[in-house]
Amino acid sequence: MIKPLATTAAVLLAATVLVPAGKASATAAATTATCGLSASSVTAAGDHDASGIVSTVPPKATSSVLGRGAFAPGQVKVMASMSVLIDQGPDGSEHDVYGYVIIGDVLYQAAYGAQHDGTIVNPPAALRRIGGGWGNFTMVEEAEYQGPTQAGISRWTVYGLRNDGVLFRWTVSSKGVWRSAGSAAGFAAVKSMALVSKAATYDTFVANTRGGALYTIHIPTSSPMKPVVKQVRSRTWQGFETLLTQKCGVYGTVLLGIDKDTDTAYLYAVGRFTGTSTVIQSLGKVPAAFADNVYARLKDPGAPLTGE
Repeated sequence: MIKPLATTAAVLLAATVLVPAGKASATAAATTATCGLSASSVTAAGDHDASGIVSTVPPKATSSVLGRGAFAPGQVKVMASMSVLIDQGPDGSEHDVYGYVIIGDVLYQAAYGAQHDGTIVNPPAALRRIGGGWGNFTMVEEAEYQGPTQAGISRWTVYGLRNDGVLFRWTVSSKGVWRSAGSAAGFAAVKSMALVSKAATYDTFVANTRGGALYTIHIPTSSPMKPVVKQVRSRTWQGFETLLTQKCGVYGTVLLGIDKDTDTAYLYAVGRFTGTSTVIQSLGKVPAAFADNVYARLKDPGAPLTGE
């Protein structure tokens, strides 16, 4: 077991972070703000790359390398949202990257330091074993909640979706002790899930299904675990193998859908998730190739997500 890394001084890598320039309405899509999403991926060669995507019409995209040779080729099967921390040293010439990855049947926390050109200080990434039995999981994600006082992270919760449709939940203490916090069946049709809200009493994911529907999965922190599923759209979302999200404005969300059949991605501005009344505006195709097999959001640990 490992202790979650310190997050109170967390700042996303300046080369990839994209911050809102305005506020989005709680009832309309986030069209009044130019927002962005930072996505990371692991290449076939094991490089850890980053893509910065801006919510203009059409979207804009830039790319950079976070860590060259961070992983062995073909090593990473699933990756959770990754954190990037600016080095607090005298010259600020390095960044630190960490997050959960599934390799083989094992869940690890991967961590490495790198120069801003992607050169890893001590390659490859250090892998700290969490536990086995993860070979059949298709998703792992951490929801760390930081309260309004900004006094630090008050809750670490980890979710994992197994390929038989069972969604698991664990709580992680400040000392790195994992405890089972319940499970729920019935999610076998889900292709991808992305975290859109973190609150003191719940977490919410947006998910697409193989049949084309788009749903929110609202999970109260109370026990027993009882997710509340609400339909957002009934069709047309089946083409995306990966969904990534980022907060935009007060209640808006930037949603990226990645289609691995064509190695393309499309960006959407979404208003507050309110079921079928949710406003979703297509911003168009992202002008970049998405040829890697593993994608995840880059995040500022503890930063709010308020999409629902």
